[in-house]
Amino acid sequence: MSSRQNARRARGWSWRWLVHIITIAMSIAWFVPILGLFISSVRTQADTADSGWWTAILSPYFTSKNYRMAFDQIGVFDSLATSLAIAIPTTILTTTISVIGAFALTRMRFVGRAALSLLLVALLVTPPQITLVPLLRLYAAVGLSGTIPGIWLYQVGFTVPYGIFLIRGFIGGIPRELFESAAVDGAGTLRVFSSIVIPLSLPIMMSLAIMQFLWSWNDLLIPLLFLGGSPMAAPITVELASVAASTSQGQGPLMAATFVSALIPLLIVISLQRYFVRGVLGGAVKG
Repeated sequence: MSSRQNARRARGWSWRWLVHIITIAMSIAWFVPILGLFISSVRTQADTADSGWWTAILSPYFTSKNYRMAFDQIGVFDSLATSLAIAIPTTILTTTISVIGAFALTRMRFVGRAALSLLLVALLVTPPQITLVPLLRLYAAVGLSGTIPGIWLYQVGFTVPYGIFLIRGFIGGIPRELFESAAVDGAGTLRVFSSIVIPLSLPIMMSLAIMQFLWSWNDLLIPLLFLGGSPMAAPITVELASVAASTSQGQGPLMAATFVSALIPLLIVISLQRYFVRGVLGGAVKG
């Protein structure tokens, strides 16, 4: 083996070790705050005030009082139910409408398709904040103010353009031969959509669903404005902001409620991460 090949192999190992070190460092940087949040949520008020969370590793003393207070006094369970009632339908509607719209703009021919595509691009750069006041007035006039469907319409309406743009590039990369073979076999548009487009686009659809769920779950401004004055329990983000502004509950219940709020999207991301990575990489290669 020549010296040039040895040098090339050494550089390859060096880059591989560097990638591993960077990956491990980023994983630790991502995991440590979550670990600190969990430990702080099971410590007593006195321990949290006297020392940092890392001291509990050497002298552990944990309690479940903070979680009992979070569920009994703060009402975390009801807030989680409201957040799920917002995030799940929003995610399903966004993903469904986006894949249908992307398929129509990619594989169907109709009048105004180019204008509709330009409109979607324009909506991508439109700040949603400029529509808040007109929509609040419209919702008050039609009776959607203070209702969860009003939030569905807002979040879906401003995410669908991005979803169509994302999935459209993926569908555009599907080999044309598949559609031609389906047409030869006599498959109609609906059959092509359900048998070819949906199965092949599943990774990018799951990626969009994960992103939409996280955006909807972590949204504070829209639920705060559109559910103001509603008798139902506030979403978890609004409830956490309210608890953080008040010091009467202490840090322990706030940490417990925050960890519960972060646990649901964390589990979703971990359980569906393979679909997310496949969808993002597939869209990057095909787009």
